[in-house]
Amino acid sequence: MAKDNLFGIGEQNPFGQYFTGETYRHPLVKKEGNINVGVSNITFTPGARTNWHIHHDGYQILLVTSGKGWYQEAGKPARTLKAGDRVVIPEGVKHWHGAAKDSWFSHVSITAGTSEWLEPVNEQEYLKLDR
Repeated sequence: MAKDNLFGIGEQNPFGQYFTGETYRHPLVKKEGNINVGVSNITFTPGARTNWHIHHDGYQILLVTSGKGWYQEAGKPARTLKAGDRVVIPEGVKHWHGAAKDSWFSHVSITAGTSEWLEPVNEQEYLKLDR
């Protein structure tokens, strides 16, 4: 189960205002000094997900460690994610990611640059996933 994942769930996500549902963040590597990427384990409760967002001056890599989730780029269909999957998100790509409605979900997020947080994922569109 994702809440029992390798890195632990950490604390309530301090960026929760950019998410739907409950999420937890366990920082593993902080951006500081010469380190220009942040690495965190993010755990999503069932149905929790990020808002749409874009990474500027960098990228994001997701390494799925447990549970079932979703990843979607703007204008493309959502794709299912499971433990062992990885997603490389180039700079400037509008996307969202999060848990399936019936599963906890965890991924390690490796992020360089800054994030521009946008609108929440449309609830009706999200609920159509997995039908």
